Amino acid sequence: MTAPAFPWGPALLFCPADRPDRYAKALERADAVILDLEDAVDPGRRPAAREALAASQLDPARVIVRVNPAGSDDHDADLAALEQTPYRAVMLPKAERASDLARLGGMDVIALCETAAGVLAAPELARAENALALMWGAEDLVASVGGSSSRHADGTYRDVARHARSAVLLAAGAAGIHAVDTVHLDIADLTGLRAEAEDAVAVGFAATACIHPGQVETIRAAYRPTAEEEATARALLAAADAAGGGVFRFRGGMVDGPVLAHARAVVRRAVPPIAAPQP
Repeated sequence: MTAPAFPWGPALLFCPADRPDRYAKALERADAVILDLEDAVDPGRRPAAREALAASQLDPARVIVRVNPAGSDDHDADLAALEQTPYRAVMLPKAERASDLARLGGMDVIALCETAAGVLAAPELARAENALALMWGAEDLVASVGGSSSRHADGTYRDVARHARSAVLLAAGAAGIHAVDTVHLDIADLTGLRAEAEDAVAVGFAATACIHPGQVETIRAAYRPTAEEEATARALLAAADAAGGGVFRFRGGMVDGPVLAHARAVVRRAVPPIAAPQP
């Protein structure tokens, strides 16, 4: 099953919702901004953050709002503030039940699978009528099973995090929706971010979330095919048209349906969404 086009470019930038002075700057730097009412905001500042959200006037086509988890004291207040805005893309953290997405009727939802229960429920969440994408999170996931670290000393993910990442990606793909890769918390480690983003696009993630504007271009570069990759993909697709269907040889290799699908994915990534500003 093939998902419809992802509505944004690959770099989704979190911005604390209690910092309206940063809203426009974050949106200018990224493909879409995630105005965060949850982890990025001190609980005591959430009422002010909701007021700032309701008063904001950003391009609604490029805004996602992360509300607080369903069942939390702040969730209903977040939704009331959201109703005062034109923003209709929502990130639901600690998603664990499809019924929680159903309460967000009229919204396009990115379900954030970041607990053990959420990862196990990923297939159900992905099939919710208003699910646009699944995202996974490492730190809350490890905390939910009593752990203290999602990564090894060399920066690579531990097996439980790698399993969750793959499980969420496969659940999204099986349901025909998108998957978003999680943030890289070490802001200065652009080499590690680049490696993770390159792996994300290679296995089918539609985007990678980030926490700092300085990470945006690294993500974009990882998702953007090189000129050579794009030229090869277009030449392969042209050769497929000329072959008239079926298996054929191209530059010494055998080409069949999956190889053509890979080439189409490369071409799609070479053409960013109109709404996504590019440097």
